[in-house]
This record gives sequence, C-alpha cells and structure tokens, in this order.
Amino acid sequence: MRSDKQKIIIVSLLVSAFLFYTFTLYNSLPVENYTVSNESVRGKLVWQKYNCNACHQVYGLGGFLGPDITNVSSIRGENYIKIFLRSGTKIMPNFHLSEEEISELVAFLNAIDKTGNSDPRTFKLKYDGTIEQ
Repeated sequence: MRSDKQKIIIVSLLVSAFLFYTFTLYNSLPVENYTVSNESVRGKLVWQKYNCNACHQVYGLGGFLGPDITNVSSIRGENYIKIFLRSGTKIMPNFHLSEEEISELVAFLNAIDKTGNSDPRTFKLKYDGTIEQ
C-alpha cells in the first residue's frame, strides 16, 4: 500500500496537470469572436420553440428526418428558406410561422452558416481535443 505522503504527491501532480491543461486549452480557444444580432438570438428561440432540432441537424447533431441545415443559407439562399418555411412540404409541416418568426429564423440560420462547415467527418482533431476545419 502507498503511504499518505505518496498519495498526496500523486493527487498534487494530477491536480497540477489538470489545471495546466485547462489553462492551456482555454487560453487558446480556436473560436473567432463575432457579434450575433438580436434578430438571430430571437431566431434561436423560434428554433427551440418549434423543436426544429427534433428533425433537423446542426453540425451533424440532431434528428435524422430532415437534412442538416448548418449551411442551408449559403447553399439555398434566404428566399428559398422563406418560401419553404411559409408553405412546408409533404414531410415538413407548415408551422404557420409569422413573418417576424420567419425573418428571425432566417437570421439564425445565416448566423449558423457563418460559423463553418457542418460535416464533422471532415474535421481534424487536434492533440488538445479541439477541432479545426
């Protein structure tokens, strides 16, 4: 069995390593700072209100009934999204969103689109556990 002194040394080393790793990781975050509009913040609330994530994915996370929509703004454009949200389809119901909710949801999708590509299979894992595209 180990003595109390050895246990204290091991715990001290583990805590020191954890604190060093944490400081290093959070001191070099790979995220670019950019401002998010109030409209896109309200759009996120619309996204949550109608539980869009149950069917759709963002960055490969979410439901599988609908497509991943992380980059839908740059692929399809705002007009396509607005028309799609107004009418629905055979698979996606018409939620009867107000014009304000549609604009906010489009602003949210535009904000997500600016953050990068959605396919996590193309991400490169770095030694510190973060990813880069």
